[in-house]
Amino acid sequence: MFAIIGILIVFGAVIGGFLMEKGHLAVLVQPAELLILVGAAIGTLLVANPMHIIKGVAGGLMGVLKGSPFGKARYLSTLKMMYQFLNKVRKEGLLSVEMDVEKPKESSIFKSYPDFLADHHARDFVCDTLRMAITGGVEPFDMDQMMELDMEVHHHEATQPVSALNTVADALPGLGIVAAVLGVVITMGSLGGPPEQIGEKVAAALVGTFLGILLCYGVAGPLSSNMAKTADSHNEYLHVLRVLLLSFLKGAAPMIAIEMGRRAIPAHLRPSFDEMEKSCKGGGVAAEAAAA
Repeated sequence: MFAIIGILIVFGAVIGGFLMEKGHLAVLVQPAELLILVGAAIGTLLVANPMHIIKGVAGGLMGVLKGSPFGKARYLSTLKMMYQFLNKVRKEGLLSVEMDVEKPKESSIFKSYPDFLADHHARDFVCDTLRMAITGGVEPFDMDQMMELDMEVHHHEATQPVSALNTVADALPGLGIVAAVLGVVITMGSLGGPPEQIGEKVAAALVGTFLGILLCYGVAGPLSSNMAKTADSHNEYLHVLRVLLLSFLKGAAPMIAIEMGRRAIPAHLRPSFDEMEKSCKGGGVAAEAAAA
């Protein structure tokens, strides 16, 4: 939502300032220049990247417009889910969650958390780790190495669309110059005609450069930066799951493992201990002690 507001502010400020200086808005409407610029930018994206990265760019842009899903509510929901899951493991053993791990969409616990199930990276991250724990014979250190490797691979994949969009943003000013040069070529062919006609063609040529710079620094660049932050947010989310799971695999009680995960949440999103405890079980530490 804020991305849309930001883009509107960029265009509103630029066009507003232009109108304040008695500029004619119709001069900026140059479909041919826009076609050259946008068409060449899309072509550049297609030439430089395989299909899965292009799909990643499209998905990343949609994600930016929707906003980051990793807020305090998502973290509280995840901590509650993992508390329920780890409590089941503590009471009934690892084999009791084998079917939950093998078929998470049919799990009585996971089904209550559609946001987690929809995030296939996080879902597979948790299930694959627990699957190895159920199999046995893997030391916590080795499990941590596997989780770290998984995170590195995912983060590299998530940042590839960001790099692709950054490349397009860097190309836009140059493509704007291409559009401007073509406009100058057309203008040179009109020399000797009425001054008004030559002036219109020069203005059209300059609009190409203007659009290239504006779309680079006002749209494509900020969008790629936002996509990078979204990728970082997902990596931070996976890191919380990694810390939580590793703590439990080392033998910590479920609430201790959940608290370890809470401490790994970024400070501006981290719920308080009371918020976490109320969300997870509602009865506090005393209730857990009584239940034990």
